Amino acid sequence: MESNTTDNGSKAVELADFDQLRSDFTRFMMSYKFGIDELMTKINILKEEFTHIHRYSPIEHVGSRLKTPESIIVKARRKNCPLTLDDIRTNIVDIAGIRITCSFISDTYRIADMIGSQTDVRVLEVKDYIAAPKPNGYKSLHLIVEIPVFMSDRIQPVPVELQIRTIAMDFWASLEHKIFYKYHGTIPAPLLAELTEAADSANRLDVTMERLHDEVAEIKGGKSSDAIHLDSMPPLSLPRELLIAMLDGSKPL
Repeated sequence: MESNTTDNGSKAVELADFDQLRSDFTRFMMSYKFGIDELMTKINILKEEFTHIHRYSPIEHVGSRLKTPESIIVKARRKNCPLTLDDIRTNIVDIAGIRITCSFISDTYRIADMIGSQTDVRVLEVKDYIAAPKPNGYKSLHLIVEIPVFMSDRIQPVPVELQIRTIAMDFWASLEHKIFYKYHGTIPAPLLAELTEAADSANRLDVTMERLHDEVAEIKGGKSSDAIHLDSMPPLSLPRELLIAMLDGSKPL
């Protein structure tokens, strides 16, 4: 009888430990999900502000991803990282990821500066693969930023990987990624050479399109991109009479 009681007690302890581990891991993953949500909110605010106020947004598209538990374990083993939540949190900084696609090269740096300058965002690392591309031609601006997530019982700093690139860079990277996995990481030399050449072509396209954009902006001359045009307001429009009064300054609101 005593043996059965001991066995039942051990099982109860094991179940309690398992429940605690499951709860801890769930909160661990949720913190990264919330980190993405926090940063996505900031990015979408910037996008909307530019759309409605400046009538041009440097942000074309935003996407996010959260590593699966399986991929986290694979990466931890590859880095010889102990499989504890604290060690994983310290050694793996790309569990949460956001990708921002811009129109022009200058926009990538502009967005990075705007996000990094916010008071509750801390830039931990910058890898500029635009200025110094990878050998295969890969280009992108990578940042690891840390953002506070307000949980029910604590403030959890969460690292998020930001990848900021142009449309041309993103198209090339998506194709390279598919080819990389199709050949299990060993891309035939002729195909690799063509990929590198395609990266050069994408870069020339980026440079040309930005030059054309700058020339058009110059031609527009004195027209301010920040001006409010009464006949073509963005979706969040105000009554015409109110706008006239605000701009004129001669009528009480």
